Amino acid sequence: MADSAQRPLRADARRNRDKVLAAAVRVFAEDGLDAHLERIAKEAGVGSATLYRNFPTREALIEAVHRNEVAQLCDAVPGLLATQPPYEALRAWTRLFLDYVTAKFGMAEALRAIAATGSNPYGHSRDMIQAAITTLMTACAAAGTIRTDITPTDMGAALEGIALTSASPDQRHQAERLLALTLDGLKAPS
Repeated sequence: MADSAQRPLRADARRNRDKVLAAAVRVFAEDGLDAHLERIAKEAGVGSATLYRNFPTREALIEAVHRNEVAQLCDAVPGLLATQPPYEALRAWTRLFLDYVTAKFGMAEALRAIAATGSNPYGHSRDMIQAAITTLMTACAAAGTIRTDITPTDMGAALEGIALTSASPDQRHQAERLLALTLDGLKAPS
């Protein structure tokens, strides 16, 4: 695995790895810690050997899925800001954040189990998410659409609170309401 981390993957190998990660998100969200790796390989349209070549252990797959989801979430920021006004970009990104949290809900137990072994599956994810929030809020503040007395750290804490209380898929409506309340409170007074 160290060799594949040091050299770039061929295009087909990269596609297979991405298909495994996407299938794993779906299967872990549905089955949680009970997810079968063979089902993930089948849903990805690859053989078990391909899955294990990329992710030799369940823990390696779970950690890679988590890191990939965080990267996709944070990588969405520039595109949102390029195509929408800053406040709408922030609103759209926070909905992506809810999608991320809901997907992670099925993996939460697995991530905690990995953390209990001394590994840190969260790595730099908190810093990456905080940087994404900072970028969005800075753009909104420059546009005059949000209050400037609320910091990105405050917003991150609010999003974490929503995630902690309303992360399961059956609580999505509550999460949306809490998010709307948070975003309305962030708006600059008219």
